[in-house]
Amino acid sequence: MTEVRERAARPVRLGPKSVAVLLLTGAVGVVAFGWPLLADAESGLAHAKDAPWLFAALLPLLVAVVVATISESGMDAKAVAMLGVLAAVGAALRPLGAGTAGLEPMFFLMVLSGRVLGPGFGFVLGSVTMFASALLTGGVGPWMPFQMLSMGWFTMGAGLLPGPGRLRGRAELAMLAVYGCVAAFAYGTVMNLQGWVILTELGSGISFVPGAPVHENLVRFLAYCATTSLGWDLGRAVLTVVLTLTLGPTLLRALRRATRRAAFDARAAFGEPGDG
Repeated sequence: MTEVRERAARPVRLGPKSVAVLLLTGAVGVVAFGWPLLADAESGLAHAKDAPWLFAALLPLLVAVVVATISESGMDAKAVAMLGVLAAVGAALRPLGAGTAGLEPMFFLMVLSGRVLGPGFGFVLGSVTMFASALLTGGVGPWMPFQMLSMGWFTMGAGLLPGPGRLRGRAELAMLAVYGCVAAFAYGTVMNLQGWVILTELGSGISFVPGAPVHENLVRFLAYCATTSLGWDLGRAVLTVVLTLTLGPTLLRALRRATRRAAFDARAAFGEPGDG
């Protein structure tokens, strides 16, 4: 007799193939963001020139993450459909606060979705959501592939948080709120690095200096973040915390119910006839 037993919905676990692809994607992203810090003054720095190459590398890597995760976890097209729905909702949420003191409601959805779907699908969801929102708002430019990477890391981090199968209630919400706050600042800081290296005439204290020692440029970069984007990052972090604490319980239940219905973590158990 065959029985299908459903456990409490847990994030999709990563297999060796998924981990390998995510590590490769992470390495590509680190190089894409950080190479100007190691380049000399004559290298012709401009992320606008390398953005198309990054985008061309990122798309097949995203597909590879999806394929590897599905093949290792045994999921079907329903998982991809759920990703599409969440990406569409996230893309629709982004314009609601765009341009207003950094208030971006899509970030709390990415935190909760990453928690439920896991790091692999979380990375893909964050990247695809940012791509879809760029098309929706007309925000396509050399910054877009960098935004896709940053949001992918943001959502993946939520899937890597501890206690996915047992931590529930207020403790889980508090952990997600703290993560959302810290990661919102981290997202803004990483994205600042993309734009800062092409701004070389801001002032001696905060401008990027091509060819200068890395530690000197990092000091200038921190000063740049503090003087230009700290207020925007604070607004993003506060809104993410507030929405996570208020809407989090309802949305987490809905997402976990959807994953159970999609049989994300259903397992077949084989027993002897008459075992009940």
